[in-house]
Amino acid sequence: MFNMFKSQSSLDLSPRNCLAVSLLYCMASDGEIDPEEVGHLMSVLGRNATRQQLDAVLKYMRSTPPDQFLGEVAPKLRPEQKLCIVLNMIDSAMSDGEAEPGEERLILQFAQAFGLTESELTPHFRTLVVKNDRAVLDR
Repeated sequence: MFNMFKSQSSLDLSPRNCLAVSLLYCMASDGEIDPEEVGHLMSVLGRNATRQQLDAVLKYMRSTPPDQFLGEVAPKLRPEQKLCIVLNMIDSAMSDGEAEPGEERLILQFAQAFGLTESELTPHFRTLVVKNDRAVLDR
């Protein structure tokens, strides 16, 4: 009966919205979502993104545990969509130099749910490390 008072969060789990939700889980894993991260998220949603779309994605993420989300979307996404999502999560987590432990655990959870092995991800990970190592530009 009390479930009637809870707002139900429905979201079209399109691949782009799945990416946005996944990035939000990653961004929030350290306990806060920074304004810069929201800007990055808006760019992921695309130039036609609206505040309502962002609000819907945030509402879904806050009301749905990652394991429930993964159980729902993993069977629906194509392999290249799964890889795209995990690589974007890694890139987001590594953008400040190194991933936080919570981000690492979450990314590994997603990779496992999506059937991505460490050997598949290692070459991509190395590329992202080089991409985010901007210190080489000052040497």
